[in-house]
Amino acid sequence: MAVKLALSLAVLVMFLGAFDSVSGIHNPNGSTLTGIELPDHLSFNAVSSSASTGCSFSKQSESTMEAVQDEEDRVFDVSMEPHKSVKFNLKHNPLSKETEPKKSVAEFTIKDLTRIQTLHTRIVEKKNQNTISRLNKEREQAKNKKQYKSVLAQSVDAPATSPESYASGLSGQLMATLESGVSLGSGEYFMDVFVGTPPKHFSLILDTGSDLNWIQCVPCYDCFEQNGPHYDPKDSSSFKNISCHDERCKLVSSPDPPRPCKAENQTCPYYYWYGDNSNTTGDFALETFTVNLTTPSGKSEFRRVENVMFGCGHWNRGLFHGAAGLLGLGRGSLSFSSQLQSLYGHSFSYCLVDRNSDTNVSSKLIFGESKELLSHPNLNFTSFVVGKKNLVDTFYYVQIKSIMVGGEVLNIPEETWHLSPEGAGGTIIDSGTTLSYFAEPAYQIIKEAFLKKVKGYPVVEDFPILNPCYNVSGVEKMELPEFGIQFADGAVWNFPVENYFIRLEPEDIVCLAILGTPRSSLSIIGNYQQQNFHIWYDIKKSRLGYAPMSCADV
Repeated sequence: MAVKLALSLAVLVMFLGAFDSVSGIHNPNGSTLTGIELPDHLSFNAVSSSASTGCSFSKQSESTMEAVQDEEDRVFDVSMEPHKSVKFNLKHNPLSKETEPKKSVAEFTIKDLTRIQTLHTRIVEKKNQNTISRLNKEREQAKNKKQYKSVLAQSVDAPATSPESYASGLSGQLMATLESGVSLGSGEYFMDVFVGTPPKHFSLILDTGSDLNWIQCVPCYDCFEQNGPHYDPKDSSSFKNISCHDERCKLVSSPDPPRPCKAENQTCPYYYWYGDNSNTTGDFALETFTVNLTTPSGKSEFRRVENVMFGCGHWNRGLFHGAAGLLGLGRGSLSFSSQLQSLYGHSFSYCLVDRNSDTNVSSKLIFGESKELLSHPNLNFTSFVVGKKNLVDTFYYVQIKSIMVGGEVLNIPEETWHLSPEGAGGTIIDSGTTLSYFAEPAYQIIKEAFLKKVKGYPVVEDFPILNPCYNVSGVEKMELPEFGIQFADGAVWNFPVENYFIRLEPEDIVCLAILGTPRSSLSIIGNYQQQNFHIWYDIKKSRLGYAPMSCADV
């Protein structure tokens, strides 16, 4: 599987080199389809250091910091207000007008395939899973299970939420704006977070496919380029190292080989692997995170969350597109969403706007339940796959039964959607992958179904990535087959055409925004297919909710 993906990546890299011309892209008023355009391990010290760094820093935004200072009198400590709802606006960057559309597709497809290969390797080789497995074993052997629960209770300085209080009514809601990574050459979404005391601004990638929250830190021994300065623990009065003797240190994977824990003040080292050369290594610590939220009245406020477990990364490698780090939203106990459960309940959701939306339109990330979503007449649910030994703790698995194209249920072998004994295969919903990918032979059958059912538009043969593609020049209203997913529990997810076809301008070409992965590999429902759906991760009831919605209005 890895070899096939590597060959695919090599072909795409060669394809990228063939493009050296640029052209503008616009979204014609006559089309209901949206266009998409994307521009262009070392040994660990294990002891915190205050040495100066050789990394070059860019000047921090003065206007941003002034805004934070102006808001200091209106900062709320959420540890004192459990169950308050909070909503985050996710800022949206405009699409660039400079990159040739075929090259753009090639770039984000390369990133997607690299990510899929990474996820597959993490599953098969059990990367980042060793300490969680050890922790589970110790928990089973513990005579007093309440003692283990106290470890996670320490992660956020707030009273824990009991099942009774959660079920008694709607939980609070934390909502933030998300920023599309399109202008940064990424299919990911970004969230503005203020870290430390006094708070300083950082932009973090949102990722439902990982758990650890981390930021590039001073001293920065081996770091990638980011927008703005790195986080410096010495500048924050709320930074606290987690000792290697602390029970919470067992929640993270240690560098290999592990360093003996001897000194009382010795820090807890962590190592988190993403694939290829992407990884982060540093000190596991606690810090105060301050988030900018929008209240129901539209007023901007800042909320402070204390004692968030995070990685202070001194060695960080990978393509993180100018971000300062990553905010994990996976199912594991380290993720930001898991750490906020005692404050906002066992759920979070997001609503991603069309990538061609104006800059004044934003995507949203919500911690807690949304009354608007719960009352939506077209809200549907499908169950998460849980309870199987070969599941990766981090991922949100769903069980596909069949695919429908043009109202026809396709004849895809049932075993295509099953997990293997090694944990490979299955389907996840993921915010960090752009397009949707289905394992063979599902993808080939889906592609052939569209080729059979699309009539009246010439097939474009010279586009080597997405397939099929059609010339729709002069067509005011396109008619393309419907596409939907049927889940094993009977739920059905039908998508608007703009979520599974991409329009490339100015060539007037539309392409199927779905690709394939090798047989028995992971299938992924990516963020392009999730646009203008309010996606709800209901952890308490182990289900995924989805409702069609104009996300600009959330």
